[in-house]
Amino acid sequence: MTIEPTTLATGTRPLAVERGALRDTVRAHLSHGGGVLLTGPAGIGKTTVVSQLAAEAGEYGHRVLRCAPSYTERDSPFLGLIDLLTGVADDTLTTLAAHERAVLEQTLLRRCGPPAAAGHGPGDDTGVGAATEREALVLRIAVRKVLALLADAGPLLLVIDDAQWLDRPTAEVLNHLARRADPGVAVLAALRTELAPAPLAHRSDGCDSALGLCPPPVRRIAVPPMTAHELAELLERHDHPGWPRPLITRLHQISGGTPSTALELSSALDEHVRLGGAELPGPDDPLPVPDSLSRPVLDRLGALTASARHTLLMAGASGRPTVELLRRAGRPNAAADLDLCVRHGLIRALTESDNGAVRFLEPLTPMVLRAETPYEHLVEAHRALADACDDTVERAHHMARLTAGPDPAVATRLAAAASAARRRGAPGTAARLGRLAAEYTPAGQAYVDIDRRLTAAEDGIEAGDLDFARRLAHEVLGDAERPADRVRAWNVVIDSCGQAMAEIADVFPEAVRDAAGDPELLAQLHYRMSWRAWMVGGSAARAHGHAVRAAGLAARTGDRRTELMALTQQAALELFLGLPEAETTLTAALAAPHDVHAMTHHNGPVYLKYRFHLVRDELDEARAELRTLVYRLRQRGSADSLSQCLIGLAQVEIQRGRCRPALTIARQSLRIVEEAGLSQGPAWYALSLAETAGGSLRRALTAAETARRHSEDDDDRLFLPRALHAEGRIRLFVGQSARAVELLRRAGELETAQGQRDPATRRWHADLAEALAAAGAPDEAAAVIAVARRQAERLGRPGVLATLDRAKAAIDASRGELTLASRTLESAATRLRATGYPLEEARTRAALGRVRRLLQDETGARTSFASALRIFSKADARPWIALTRTERDRAQDAPAPPAEAGSWSDHLTSTERSVVARAAQGATNREIAAGLVVSVKTVEAALTRAYRKLGAKSRVEVARMVMTHPTA
Repeated sequence: MTIEPTTLATGTRPLAVERGALRDTVRAHLSHGGGVLLTGPAGIGKTTVVSQLAAEAGEYGHRVLRCAPSYTERDSPFLGLIDLLTGVADDTLTTLAAHERAVLEQTLLRRCGPPAAAGHGPGDDTGVGAATEREALVLRIAVRKVLALLADAGPLLLVIDDAQWLDRPTAEVLNHLARRADPGVAVLAALRTELAPAPLAHRSDGCDSALGLCPPPVRRIAVPPMTAHELAELLERHDHPGWPRPLITRLHQISGGTPSTALELSSALDEHVRLGGAELPGPDDPLPVPDSLSRPVLDRLGALTASARHTLLMAGASGRPTVELLRRAGRPNAAADLDLCVRHGLIRALTESDNGAVRFLEPLTPMVLRAETPYEHLVEAHRALADACDDTVERAHHMARLTAGPDPAVATRLAAAASAARRRGAPGTAARLGRLAAEYTPAGQAYVDIDRRLTAAEDGIEAGDLDFARRLAHEVLGDAERPADRVRAWNVVIDSCGQAMAEIADVFPEAVRDAAGDPELLAQLHYRMSWRAWMVGGSAARAHGHAVRAAGLAARTGDRRTELMALTQQAALELFLGLPEAETTLTAALAAPHDVHAMTHHNGPVYLKYRFHLVRDELDEARAELRTLVYRLRQRGSADSLSQCLIGLAQVEIQRGRCRPALTIARQSLRIVEEAGLSQGPAWYALSLAETAGGSLRRALTAAETARRHSEDDDDRLFLPRALHAEGRIRLFVGQSARAVELLRRAGELETAQGQRDPATRRWHADLAEALAAAGAPDEAAAVIAVARRQAERLGRPGVLATLDRAKAAIDASRGELTLASRTLESAATRLRATGYPLEEARTRAALGRVRRLLQDETGARTSFASALRIFSKADARPWIALTRTERDRAQDAPAPPAEAGSWSDHLTSTERSVVARAAQGATNREIAAGLVVSVKTVEAALTRAYRKLGAKSRVEVARMVMTHPTA
């Protein structure tokens, strides 16, 4: 069965968060039949995901039968079956044999008599046991026949929510059916895993029993906790306040990503702030916990001894509690106390592999325990832990808890701990400790206080906490007088805006004025002005001037970090502008002495190396550079740099023909920027490319449109052309050539205005030319190719030249020069294979198949389509596999009588012409509906009318009419 994703009506806003990746996984498995078992604790969102998938299936023509048993129904025989078959009409049962119908109707309580086979006892001497066994068998046969009849009419999905409460007789029937399931029947079940489900305990494990409800192939999928971004979206949709990102992060950590827990915590916080008149809690202040969440924890805590409770309190106060640390902190019986806590379900069992680490089962437990503990006992716990721990960062944390006001010794210790956290690659911890160090700095040390706040702000940027960094920078600007401090604060403000540099136009004049002519400070500002000139001003030439000046000033003043970053920017701009000195500039940026920050930054020279590899068609080398950099950044680096490197890696994997890994990597990048609160346009762009290659064209279009909106909102002219290119390609692939031309032409105009002179840096030229050819503008398409070809030949870009030849073949075909187009496509495909672009090669071979079909070379067309399909299948390029199969099937069908030239569209309405044109390009009804913003039923009706008017019997015949006379 195939379950298509739902399309929400305009203006609706569901309360559920999409959980798109999870639903895609379930949908992909069910598309081949079989079953899926979703598992997870209460409140994790299993029912929501099940409901969404069931609604999607029902909306797109699938028959959905659903049951959702409850705890009170677990002992009611066949109540689950009754619930499951409620929507099955009595007329359906008339196809059964009389005895089968009688047993089934009795079981479903649709006729008088006891439920069949309920409470039977095999081996009964009276023969009753044998009779009821026969009834049980008849019931199973009858249910299977009914489901098979429903499946014959269309795909059937059985949904079993809260399977742990399913009654035993129903479970036995469904287990029997699962072993003998018909191909058209799929099963989606959900099981709460923290319970031992008694009704399904007829096997050794409740999950094994629930798996038995699903026909093979069956897949068990654990519903993961929500991400911080998904949690923020959930709270917004439930009309909760728009909490600051750090507070969202805390809610996510404390709730463990469980939606129901997060909603209750948010409601309690809202009541505490809005109704209680309190301020938002700081990062170290406790959050209010509602009674519904604290009561179960307090009940378990109440069962502990006083000693165990005190030991647990100290474990909760420690950042990284272990049995050994608690012993050193004055708890000699820590192991016995913790064992009692394990038995009462408060912490995980201690293992040797974890080196005695103490891990709470619920993040709420230490918070509830702390709220119920007198302040003096908390102070004693922190004092004991400060004396016991040997970690600089944790000792500083405990010392801060013991100090009530400014203290130079504590401030110095906190600053040292922040430095240690920074060296460990934990900028978030460094930022928090640095802010505390500033708070404990005495009033007479103003310069030290400012330096510590600015350092904490810079750590916040590295951690992706941009609001925190911006807030500290503005605090400093209100206090600082020295030019160096003020410019440093302005740099934080600039860096914290991400892609939205248009919003800070007034910052640069202020910062330049504060620099007071200092060349070192001006170097830092010119580097940032280079980015603004490119991103907001749209001029690579002006950006290059700023970068050159920044590099020169930084070299003169000995600021190696700024020099390296400016040289990298200069090299990137020279590459974009097609200047020959680009390689030399990059070599200078990579030369010693190195700077660790620059060498691991996404705007640094190591990252830029991969882009130089790409323009030279060195895909393996580009991948190697990025994989090494991603590894380093995962260990120690900023969220922004990691996200950007993953975006680049996803693009490289697409070009190498590895679509599934590319999709995974692109989703990782988006998740990082969402959770860090960074600009999302680039990540949505990468996801669009990955979905186009290996996911879904519908999702790809949504991602491209989202990327475009983000880039337009940020006034980011650097990424906007890329988003336009991504969207234009998708429109081209689904047959919307006019819209594709509009988008691709705009992308080309923006890139050209910025000064692009190397077509390998942004490869939009061939796509624009193909769209123009399809839209009936071959002369303009030829002009686009001519300009790009001159640039590519001058710079030696064989991969670009091959794709330009494919576009030229499209022009030749549109002019009727099919033999020339065929030869050109064969040559382009061969060269694309040599340069290592499998998807581009396959796309070219598919185009060759279409041309050979027009030449009435059916054998050659089938060969070309088969070659393209092999490459796409190896790459797991799912959208392309579907499109190519459609083309192949058209080539294999017998030719239909040709329509009179130019007449196929004469008697069609505008809607019918649009629908037919897209159908001829291989778009599905749902893709056509999405592109024309109409319903699927409207598309189906238009096609039916068009068939009748054209005298055609199938989409294949209609496609031939359109392809034979494309200019009609």
